[in-house]
Amino acid sequence: MTVLIAGGGISGLSLALSCHQVGIPFKVFEATAHMRPLGVGINLQPSAVRELFDLGLEDQLDTVGIRLKDYGFYTKKGLHVWTEPRGLDAGYDWPAFSVHRGRLHMMLYHELVKRAGPEAVETGWRATGFDTQGDRAQLMLEDRQGNSRVENGAVVIGADGIHSTLRSQMQPHESDPQWGGAMLWRGTTQAKPFLSGASMVLVGHDGLRFVAYPISQPDPTTGLATINWICNLQFDPAQKFRKEDYSRAANLQDFLPAFEPISFDWLDAPALIRGAKEVFEYPMVDRDPLDSWTVGRATLMGDAAHAAYPVGSNGAGAGITDARKLVAAFLAHGLTEKALHVYQDEMLPITSKIILMNRTAGPDKILDVVEKRCGGQFDDIHDVIPHDEMAEHAATYKRAAGYGIEETNNRPPIIAKGARFEPA
Repeated sequence: MTVLIAGGGISGLSLALSCHQVGIPFKVFEATAHMRPLGVGINLQPSAVRELFDLGLEDQLDTVGIRLKDYGFYTKKGLHVWTEPRGLDAGYDWPAFSVHRGRLHMMLYHELVKRAGPEAVETGWRATGFDTQGDRAQLMLEDRQGNSRVENGAVVIGADGIHSTLRSQMQPHESDPQWGGAMLWRGTTQAKPFLSGASMVLVGHDGLRFVAYPISQPDPTTGLATINWICNLQFDPAQKFRKEDYSRAANLQDFLPAFEPISFDWLDAPALIRGAKEVFEYPMVDRDPLDSWTVGRATLMGDAAHAAYPVGSNGAGAGITDARKLVAAFLAHGLTEKALHVYQDEMLPITSKIILMNRTAGPDKILDVVEKRCGGQFDDIHDVIPHDEMAEHAATYKRAAGYGIEETNNRPPIIAKGARFEPA
């Protein structure tokens, strides 16, 4: 029997690669007609990178992204608040990565096709629903011409994103994604890397935040790298927004004037914004945590299960971890309802905590404390906020999100090396 995966994004492809690694039959169904690289920069914590390395993707990751060295906070006036090392430099046994989401996605897709064959992924088929009866699960599909079909398997996995059809079937009375008033504008620009050359920086405070980090190595001739940047402004959440047009071309005048002052000797936000070939606008949305992701022989993963605000660098990583935890449950309990519940019982509480924490106490909240206490202007940061307070906030977030240094380094592999699936 087969694992039927609805959705060929990062989460769904990570599940497919993990199934293939241990010999579990699977099939991926993706709604888009053609796989293509979409999105902008994302970050992967060492806990997620560890899983990709365990899939044998270390060399491939180094071709699509860079190993992040440090992560720093600065006030809107450019004053340094806090910097902490990342990945190997922080003491993890695995690096942190900054990468273009589209390049990572296509790397996973091409690697899956290379390992499992082109028939492993069927494009152009959108999941419309599921059914489970006895020891069988069914996935209902529809193509762009309106043709429908039904696939039979052992379990159905909904990896179909924040607007998941399978989640809607499980939760028919759930409201639309939650918008708290934050709007993001995102782009990439060719520019010289700043600070360490592999630094991620957050500048400003709640309601006015600029984020930037490189997602490629510098060109050996020009010295220019691809710099990913994000602008974040807060609006009245009572305003309407076009949730169905989730990533649309932006008008610079809607946000650029607010970021003109973010220009220092080491970072020029207005120049980065103006230098982008394309700029996209995103409402920053999430979904309330659910009490359950599983109905019969169907469950959810990734953004379909636990879409959270994009702070803390754990969105894609959580989907990758879901994939590995699901396969570990299949190895222990077979392709059964029990396996789905074992996976859910472990991952749902963790990801629910992240959703709620990212709304109010993400790792960048230190900047809000500084802004409130001194307006972003000081002579000595430790007169505003003690070092120990900043360090404890950073450590608390990592522990709660499940990627503390000791926790990541000391836990056994989610999937043991050489593990193979034995059908019942």
